[in-house]
Amino acid sequence: MTGHPGVDAAEQAAAMLTAAGMARMPARVMMALVGSPDEGYTAADLADRLGVSAAAVSGAVRSLVAMRMIHRISRPGDRRDRYDLTHDAWSGMVTSAAPMYAQLASSMEHIADENTDAPASAARAREVADFLRYLAERMPQIAAEWRASRDG
Repeated sequence: MTGHPGVDAAEQAAAMLTAAGMARMPARVMMALVGSPDEGYTAADLADRLGVSAAAVSGAVRSLVAMRMIHRISRPGDRRDRYDLTHDAWSGMVTSAAPMYAQLASSMEHIADENTDAPASAARAREVADFLRYLAERMPQIAAEWRASRDG
C-alpha cells in the first residue's frame, strides 16, 4: 500500500466509517475512490491499492453501486469498467436516510404506546422518536442549505 498518496488518510477515514457501522471493505473502497484520479480506478487498481483480492473489491463495488455511492465509468475502447464516487454521494446518502428515520420514529412511538407499565421507558422511547423525527425533517434541509451555500 505504500507509494500511493493519501493511503494513510484514506485508511483512517475507512476505519472511522467501519467503527460507525459500515462494512469494512466498502468503506475502504469508497475512501480509496475519494482520492482517485479523474478517470477513476478499475477494480484491479483498487485491489492493488488496497492489497486485497479482486473478489473482495467486486463485492464492495457491487454494494457501493447499489447504495448509489459510486458509479461505473465506461470509456470507449476500454473493456475494463472504472469506478468513481457519485456526485453528491455523501449528501445523497444522508438525505436518503430521512424516510428510515421517520419510520423508526413511528416504531419508537408504538413501543412507547405498548409500554404503559413502564413510564420511564415509554418516555425514553418518545424522546428518541422526537429526535428521529427531527433528523428526518432536518437532514434534507441541511443538505439543501449546503448545496445552496456551495452553489451560491
